Amino acid sequence: MMSNDSRHAEILAEVAGLMANFHGREYLGDIDENTRFFADLGLASIDAVVLGETLQAHYGQPLPFGDLMAELGRREDRDLTMGELVEFLAKHLESRSEGTSCRS
Repeated sequence: MMSNDSRHAEILAEVAGLMANFHGREYLGDIDENTRFFADLGLASIDAVVLGETLQAHYGQPLPFGDLMAELGRREDRDLTMGELVEFLAKHLESRSEGTSCRS
């Protein structure tokens, strides 16, 4: 069974790979847990919707991104860090069987 730290590192690497060339925008900087989607990566709110769809397709399962976006809307700082997204994914991908490979 995979530890939480290694699972988080795996998810971070997968999402960073997707974000490095997301929706026609190439990002050459390092992407880590502190990278912010709007301030650092220059994404717009519509990109968050596309990201949700992309991650659902990548992981092959529905994810409650509406809940995540609603939570962001209630915060003073409405930017999302990679670390927060990794936590969200780890929580909602727990039911996924360990041996299942991801779709690209």
